[in-house]
Order: sequence, then structure tokens, then C-alpha cells
Amino acid sequence: MKSVLKELVRGRALVLIIVLGLGGSFQNGFHVTVISSPSPYIQSFIKSSWTYRYGEDPADETVTLIWSAVVALFAFGGFIGCMTVRCVTAYLGRKRVMLCNSVIGVVATVIMYISKPANSFEMILLSRFLFGFAAGLGGSVHAIYLGESSPKQIRGIVTVTYAIFLSIGKLSGQFAGLREILGGEDSWHILLCIPTFFCVLQLVVLPFFPDAPRYVLIEKGNTEQCKKALQFLWGPGDYKFEIEEMLAEQEVIGGKHSKSLLDLLRDKHLRWQVLSMLVINGCIQFSGVSPISVFSFNIFIEAGIPVDMVCYVTLGIGTSEVLTSITCGLFIDSVGRRALLWRGFGGMSAIMALITVTLHLKDYSFVFPYTTVILIFIFVIFYGGGPAGVAASLTNEIFIQSYRPAAFVFTGTMRWLGFSILGFIFPFLIAALKSLSFVLFSCVCLIAALYVFFILPETKGKTPLEISQEFKNIRVCGYSKVDVTCLETKL
Repeated sequence: MKSVLKELVRGRALVLIIVLGLGGSFQNGFHVTVISSPSPYIQSFIKSSWTYRYGEDPADETVTLIWSAVVALFAFGGFIGCMTVRCVTAYLGRKRVMLCNSVIGVVATVIMYISKPANSFEMILLSRFLFGFAAGLGGSVHAIYLGESSPKQIRGIVTVTYAIFLSIGKLSGQFAGLREILGGEDSWHILLCIPTFFCVLQLVVLPFFPDAPRYVLIEKGNTEQCKKALQFLWGPGDYKFEIEEMLAEQEVIGGKHSKSLLDLLRDKHLRWQVLSMLVINGCIQFSGVSPISVFSFNIFIEAGIPVDMVCYVTLGIGTSEVLTSITCGLFIDSVGRRALLWRGFGGMSAIMALITVTLHLKDYSFVFPYTTVILIFIFVIFYGGGPAGVAASLTNEIFIQSYRPAAFVFTGTMRWLGFSILGFIFPFLIAALKSLSFVLFSCVCLIAALYVFFILPETKGKTPLEISQEFKNIRVCGYSKVDVTCLETKL
């Protein structure tokens, strides 16, 4: 731990990590959780705005439809934002994209703030779309920037800060949304504008930092500028081995930069990497963590927790996710990505099965509702200490430079589409199946755990070229570094 801290403070890398985190994944996490607390007041504002505009009260179905659009446009904006990652990073680089993204966040905040005095629910819709666009674009570029700026020895702990700031954003949204803070009727439009402060901070500080060293050398071909960027971030040194590794990757790429998503899906040499991202990120989305984050109120009410205690229980869950994400960062470079992933998914699968039982038995004893709460805490600990922390790091590591932006388009698309689909169907799912709906999540987590345990190679301490070779060595009967008697897969 001391050696990691020493590495981070030798240069200015720690400042970059904080600035990128607050302007990147923090925004995403904050906007995911903050919208639930002021929802009654926003719906009331939609109704009064409609009445002021048209001189008659809207139907309840109309208010519900507009409110659903307010929630859904964030996810839709995130989907569109992540789809633009490859194009904008190819032309602007990592740093300038993050700066432009902060400008979008500021514009969205201005629109949101004046929506109330302007008596316009349409401005809320536009602002939520822009917030989502900034979250989708900025979240992906944040992870890419971190991965392309960090040495392979501590790449895990650097990239896991993406998940740490995401969980801090979620917790901040829950805390700021308390009615004792800014969750009241008079301050909901201010509550939704809080992240802008960090966008402004990024606009002020980030211009003084270099672009990602790997991007500068591999895509721009500027070795001297790359060396200066490494020295600026990580302190004095010649960085000979790091530069040689980048030059080797540049030679393999052969000047073919920034492949498209279609190129990624067509390349038969990357099918194991693509399948791995499909399984891991798809299973994260359908593991049950999204319903727990978004519909925690309904889940705790279903479990029998008193209404006035739900918001504080939810705040405790957010705190546990932050702490476990930090713990994951401390161990990811020693334990490894693969072990954290399969153990995390395996634990989540077992916990979801137990939650099914406690929800089914909640009427038999007062103990079971509180047992459910404890199990949800443990579920979040397994999630934050495994899949949440490792996923972004893994996407950075298993793809070479030319395919990395397209890979984040792929994983971002799955994340935002999965969030939208599950957010839409979960209320119907829990109404129809009750506690049995959690059995589906348990099965999804089990599938991911088995895939990681039997298929996924370890990536810690390896270059992207070495990791690519590891995937080529995957066999039907398992994973092997040497040629064995089993037949190579035709995948």
C-alpha cells in the first residue's frame, strides 16, 4: 500500500484521478440516485406547469407519462453519449473530450435551474437528456483516460477509482436528496444542479494536465510528448520500458487507429474478448444491483421495513458500496481481476437465493425483514468488491489501443440498454413474481461466476499484447498457456 501511495504522489497523477473522477463517473452515480427523492415534487411541478400553460389540469396518465420520460431520458441520453465515444475521442483526444463533456454538464445545469422559474417541464426533459449524454460519454472516456495514463503495475488500483467515484456519486445523491438537506419542495431544482460545481472544477484544472500518454504515442506518434506526460503524472524517470511497450503495440496496430464497433464485432481474433465483455457486463446489469439501487424503496417496503426508516437504510447501503469499492482498489493488483470477479459473482448468486427465501418468509417472523436488509448489504459488498470495481479495468486491459474506444461503446451500450430495460420491466416483474424474481438474478450471477472461473484469463501485470495472446490460448476444455491435446475452439 505504501508503494502505491508513493507512486501516486511522485507526480501529479493523484490530482488527475480526483479531477477526472469528480467530472466523470461521479456525475453518473449522482444522477442515478438523486432523482428518486424529489420525484413527488417534480410530478407536482409538471402538473402545475401544464395547468399554467393550458388552463386545465392534466390527466393523471399524462403526468405519469411525462414523469416516466424524465426518468427514461437520462438513460436514453447515456446510450447516445456512449455511442459517440469512438468518434469524438479519435478527433479530440481524451482530455478535450472530458472538457467538452463538462461544458455540456454546465449547460444542462443552467437549463435545469431555470426550469422552475420559467415554469417549463420541457426544460427538465431536455436537461435530463443532456445529463444522461454527459454521463454516457464522460463515464466511458473517464475510464479510458485512466487506463491509458497508468503504469501496468498499478493499473488496477488506478482504473478502479472509476467505480469508487461512481459509488461516491450514488451515495452523494442519496445524502443530498434527504428532506433534511435538499430533498424538499422548494429546492429540488437546486438539488439536481449540485454536480455542476465539479464540472467547473474540471474545466479549471484539467487544461493544465497532459492527454493520456498511450494516446499521445500510439495514435499521435509523439514519443517525446508521451515521455513528458509520463514524467508530469508519475514523476522523474526515463520510462524506457513503458515507451518500448507502447511502440511495440503501435507496430502491431500498423497505423490503423480507432476501429469502429462493427470492426470490433467482425474481428474473429477478438471474439473471446467480446464474449467475455458480453457475459460480464450483461450479467452485471441483470444481477439485481440496478433494481436494488433504483427500486430500493419498493424492495424494503416489500420486506416489511418501516417507511420512515427506508431512506436511512438506503444511505447505509450506499456507504457500504463506497467502502467496498475502495477495498477492491487496495487488493485488485495483488489478488487479481479473475479471483475478485468469480468470487464476487458467486457470492452475489448465493445472497440472491437467500433473499428469495427471507422475502418469502417475511410474514412468519419479525426477524426475516431485517435479515433481508443484512443480506442486501452483503450483496452490495460482494458487488462493490468484485464486478463493480473490476469491469472498467478489464475493458481497458483486454483490448489494444485501436479497439479500446469501440469496446467502451460496446460495454456502454449494454450498460445503458440493460439499465433502461430492467428499469422498465422490474416493477412488473416484482409485482408478478414477488420474491421469486430474485431467483432469476441468482442464476445470472451464477452463470457469470462459472464463465470467469473456467474461461477468463488473469490480466494483472500484463501488457495488452500479452493479454491478447492469453485469449488466443483459450481452449474448449479450459485455459492453457501451452498447447495441449484438447481442440481449439471454433468460436
